[in-house]
Amino acid sequence: MNQLEQLKQYTTIVADTGDFQSIKAFAPQDATTNPSLILKAVQKDEYRPIMEKVARDHAGKSTNEIVDHLLVAFGQEILKVIPGRVSTETDARLSFDTEGSIEKGRTLIRLYEAAGISRDRVLIKIASTWEGIRAAQVLEKEGIHCNLTLLFSLPQAIACADARVQLISPFVGRIYDWYKKSTGTDYTGADDPGVQSVKRIYTYYRKFDYATEVMGASFRNTSQIIELAGCDLLTISPELLQKLAETDAPLTRKLVPAEAKNADIVKLTLDEKTFRSLLNDDAMATEKLAEGIRAFCVDAVKLDKLIESVK
Repeated sequence: MNQLEQLKQYTTIVADTGDFQSIKAFAPQDATTNPSLILKAVQKDEYRPIMEKVARDHAGKSTNEIVDHLLVAFGQEILKVIPGRVSTETDARLSFDTEGSIEKGRTLIRLYEAAGISRDRVLIKIASTWEGIRAAQVLEKEGIHCNLTLLFSLPQAIACADARVQLISPFVGRIYDWYKKSTGTDYTGADDPGVQSVKRIYTYYRKFDYATEVMGASFRNTSQIIELAGCDLLTISPELLQKLAETDAPLTRKLVPAEAKNADIVKLTLDEKTFRSLLNDDAMATEKLAEGIRAFCVDAVKLDKLIESVK
């Protein structure tokens, strides 16, 4: 078996792309998108007609409404080629707006259900801010499952689990980027700080029997992926999926629930003040969370302008 086939024995594979035509070859279970990936996709000739059709079909509606329909249109196409769930992201500009995030999540689910898609096949992606986690807590109680993204620290992960969210996406590559830049070290394998962060979160969840799923995300190389074999899910770009499929080197499971049970760790209790204090103490997590939100906001504005150009 190639490494992708070996990995599938231990971990659910998720495609990280808005390019649904590239998904089929790798047969992932789920797929994730974000504003940057959708923006990238609609600028390609093969996907631009989807944007143009959505704009025509919803002429007269606001740009925000058309964007919602566009995100759901991509989600529908992705769900035609995967058996599982698609993650659709809320507007990053709502990252510090609990009520706005709740309403956006409800709106996206209404659009999916109007198109005949069950809410069980959709995860609403929300940034792992305190406000975003509170929004997800409300949505989960309504049966709207969430994927908490831009997650860089254990306190964020604990707050998500305490809120009983369905799934979290701890970012590996962006953590690696920060430490590489700050130390000048090119980390590999188990020494990678991004890999270590996900392992720490996975161990904490299994130790204390949290039901929230852990989906490693934002990979820079296959070494990071291989080190997380056994994680609940891993969301991987088509480029890295291809590299795994082209390699038949042995791959072994690295994350094992039974081993996590024996970990010597203390359970933390987080209120808002403690959450914000611990996050503030972590320079990497604070900086990467803010940077990620800003970048997604920039791409959201670009997507708005693209929609307005074809309205």
